[in-house]
Amino acid sequence: MKRVELLAPAGDLERLKMAVMYGADAVYLGGQIFGLRAAAKNFTPETMKEGVDFAHKRGVKVFLTLNIIPHNDDFEGLEDYLKQVEKIGIDGVIVSDPGTFQIVRETIPEIDIHISTQANTTNYRTINFWQQQGAKRVVLARELSFKEIREIKEKARPDVELEAFVHGAMCISYSGRCLLSNYMANRDANRGECAQPCRWNYYLVEEQRPGEYMPVYEDEKGTYFMNSKDLSMIGHIPEMIESGIESLKIEGRMKTIYYVATIVRAYRMAIDAYYEDPENWSFQPEWLEEIKKVSHREFTTGFYFEKPDEKEHIYQDKTYHRDYTFVGLVKEYDPGKKIALIEQRNRFFKGDTVEIVGPGKEVFTMDIKEMINEEGEAIEVAPHPKQLVRIPVDHPVKPYDMLRKERMNHDE
Repeated sequence: MKRVELLAPAGDLERLKMAVMYGADAVYLGGQIFGLRAAAKNFTPETMKEGVDFAHKRGVKVFLTLNIIPHNDDFEGLEDYLKQVEKIGIDGVIVSDPGTFQIVRETIPEIDIHISTQANTTNYRTINFWQQQGAKRVVLARELSFKEIREIKEKARPDVELEAFVHGAMCISYSGRCLLSNYMANRDANRGECAQPCRWNYYLVEEQRPGEYMPVYEDEKGTYFMNSKDLSMIGHIPEMIESGIESLKIEGRMKTIYYVATIVRAYRMAIDAYYEDPENWSFQPEWLEEIKKVSHREFTTGFYFEKPDEKEHIYQDKTYHRDYTFVGLVKEYDPGKKIALIEQRNRFFKGDTVEIVGPGKEVFTMDIKEMINEEGEAIEVAPHPKQLVRIPVDHPVKPYDMLRKERMNHDE
């Protein structure tokens, strides 16, 4: 059985490494031009080369986003950029615009081309059109049900792959093609600069009564009437795989390394459990509990089973749930002394109870009984970003393992 691909976001080199180490089969990233996440750190040619080499050594593919909706001046320098990324060894590029597609085909004709969800592909005829142009894969629009996807799979040409989102933020606009940000913040969402005005709080103002703000919804705080819940299909892995989708995509190039690693790890466990015994696969509540330990909104299954209704939006606020804090990353471990070198990511204290999470291992809990700084001094707190601290850890740990703790009053 050909296994489905788990595709993870990589906003920068560190996030790429975490996605790879925690079980991604492929990652997607943006360079410094032509990608839809301008606020992400993204990749220079040097860090892209390092990331591609890191991934390829571990059997992981790397795809590059080129999916803005370009204006004339956006094309300047694109051919040279494409030749550069081809030399780096990128496995494929993701495009949404026919003009960009044509330039890629003419400049680096051997590279795989994926059609972005921004192209809002919702039917098998469009997929067949893109395949005839030379596309290797099509990322389906988020607005499709399993019934529609199965029909697409039956009628689309067999040599084109299908990719679909399995987890992450949902855009209020059809396939992400939104103009709100352009209008309200002068930031072009389709060129990578979305200000997310769909998450803002809105009131209604009547023309003849300026300054009188009426709630759109009966709530003294107003309403976030375009604020969608986040997609999560962790409980429906069999349906995702059996629909014929070849790649399951996690949204989130703006997310933290803790988010990327935790979500990838949870879906890796769920997918692996399916392939171990497809007929007897059962949802394990701990998978959902894991993804709830990162910053998240409430969850929805999107369009997969039926069209979303009013229950799929969050009307009260735009905040995330943050019940756990990522506090440290394991850099080294001395098994003889049972001492771990930890790089601080958020403040933690001697006496804190932490969970340690790693790729392919059970989560375990421990109390921090001792903390030693780089000068060999005993300390009570690690307050400085990326401060190196040594702590005793009885269970073996490895580089890339993470420490997290439940949020307490002194975390704020």
